[in-house]
Amino acid sequence: MEFYGYFRSSSSYRCRIAFNLKGVEPHFRPVHLKNGAQHDPAFKALNPQGLLPALVTDEGDVLIQSLAILEWLDETHPNTPILSKNPVTRAKERGFAQVIACEVHPLQNLRVLKYLTGDLGLDEAAKDAWLARWLRDGLEACEGLLAQRDEQSEFCFGDTPGLADICLVPQVFSAERFGIPYADLPHISAVYAACQSLSAFDKAAPKNQPDFEA
Repeated sequence: MEFYGYFRSSSSYRCRIAFNLKGVEPHFRPVHLKNGAQHDPAFKALNPQGLLPALVTDEGDVLIQSLAILEWLDETHPNTPILSKNPVTRAKERGFAQVIACEVHPLQNLRVLKYLTGDLGLDEAAKDAWLARWLRDGLEACEGLLAQRDEQSEFCFGDTPGLADICLVPQVFSAERFGIPYADLPHISAVYAACQSLSAFDKAAPKNQPDFEA
């Protein structure tokens, strides 16, 4: 199994957490986003979209998009499940994950930020305002979803981390990186702290990756 990722890629970060929770150790293939390695013809032959992550299974199948990879991983490695067996809870976990992966994270992607400052000519202050607007909006939505839970729990939707937590932690990391405050969001802060205490999350952190750059 080969995993193509980048230390600071939020979607790659999600997959690393899941690999660690399930005890899966794919061979890591770094793709340097800031250097444009995702546009290399060899990589685009794997993923024509030119985005991370990508996973090549032991059978040679190529999987893209982090949520699809996570669900495949859960189905093929059912130990330490990341989705609830309860259909309602499972739908809530998926909905929470999609708020982050579909509504928030794409707006902070490197290619979007480059378009804002390049093609559209926005200065750094305007770019930072863009990030603050959309990242904070997404975190507030996640806080509201956690506040709606019938029962409060250590992690997003239970006593063990799952898909929602796997998506939340990289998004909070991005908030910290871009200077977006979240200390006033108690549910997110509590879940983030609980996750950070686990070795599976710590091992997956960008600073602990072989391709890390300060």
